[in-house]
Amino acid sequence: MKTLNTQVAIIGAGPSGLLLGQLLHNAGIDTLILERQSPDYVLGRIRAGVLEQGMVELLRQAGVGQRMDAEGLVHGGFELALAGRQVHIDLQALTGGKTVMVYGQTEVTRDLMAARQVAGAQTIYQADNVVPHGMKTDEVFVTFEKDGEQYRLDCDYIAGCDGFHGVARQSIPVECLKVFERVYPFGWLGILADTPPVHDELVYARHARGFALCSMRSATRTRYYLQVPADEIVEDWSDQRFWDELKSRLPQALADNLVTGPSIEKSIAPLRSFVVEPMQYGRMFLVGDAAHIVPPTGAKGLNLAASDVSTLFNILLKVYREGRVDLLEKYSEICLRRVWKAERFSWWMTSMLHRFDEHDAFSQRIAESELDYFVDSEAGRKTIAENYVGLPYEAIE
Repeated sequence: MKTLNTQVAIIGAGPSGLLLGQLLHNAGIDTLILERQSPDYVLGRIRAGVLEQGMVELLRQAGVGQRMDAEGLVHGGFELALAGRQVHIDLQALTGGKTVMVYGQTEVTRDLMAARQVAGAQTIYQADNVVPHGMKTDEVFVTFEKDGEQYRLDCDYIAGCDGFHGVARQSIPVECLKVFERVYPFGWLGILADTPPVHDELVYARHARGFALCSMRSATRTRYYLQVPADEIVEDWSDQRFWDELKSRLPQALADNLVTGPSIEKSIAPLRSFVVEPMQYGRMFLVGDAAHIVPPTGAKGLNLAASDVSTLFNILLKVYREGRVDLLEKYSEICLRRVWKAERFSWWMTSMLHRFDEHDAFSQRIAESELDYFVDSEAGRKTIAENYVGLPYEAIE
């Protein structure tokens, strides 16, 4: 068995693992990233596209914001389409100038991969049978296989950035974790198309037939979603059927402006809310989807991962530079304060904008009334806006 050494072993080369690795590398802290898939597979994942201001600033801090700033679309608001009327949520005016950035997760990942390669920091792709060991001891290490050879990676700490189905959380004894979960009875059918956006901002539509979202990746590439039953089959949805259903859920003015075209990608994503507590086990820290999932309605998934990265990076910085090992045990507590607030907002947006077939008429009317109250009140719109642009990151002291 070959032995390798690093300071922080990172499991997972998605955006959270790569971003943590870049920040640590720039600070002179050695990292090695292990990823079970190939680089092409990682880049093939179609995911989020709305970045909170905090994540935008974190990417700039990591030195990977140049292409994002050149090609990303700064949005100062978004639209709610409710029973045919459109309500503008002016993020900038309601939050003192804050905005979001529309820039695809694939592009974030691509930029981080390129930066890591330029830095000469090591990522081992297609690493099999990755297993963390000794997380509760002073002898922390990870074993894995690569090209038929066995490896042992000795390290100080492990960051589990390997997603909901990854090995990091699964290697923690079940009795040490408390799981909170809600599975929704519907999913999002999404398509990617090379068509101009129907509107210059994102449009979230509540309709009697179900929720719809008009999003984008650029001025020429769009991402649209429809609420569909959880057991729906993607093959049953032709492009034409999708476009027709989308038009039926949008206000007439938007439906008339919708440019359709062949889909590049089409898939159905299930919706769930999930949190595991605590987000650490000894010297292993869970980051992003490994610890929490949000329904995508509030655009919080990737952004929550970024705030976890910021927290862990700043803690490890103080550990290595100032010997502040006392901060390590605060990681989960700090992260979870922000996680639960984002879970609440994502749950609220999902509850307000989706059709729930199991709700009685009273519950449906209450949901409509609550949403009307929020959008018709400046205080309500401000609450939506400050959550949407992202709550501030907690200082590490």
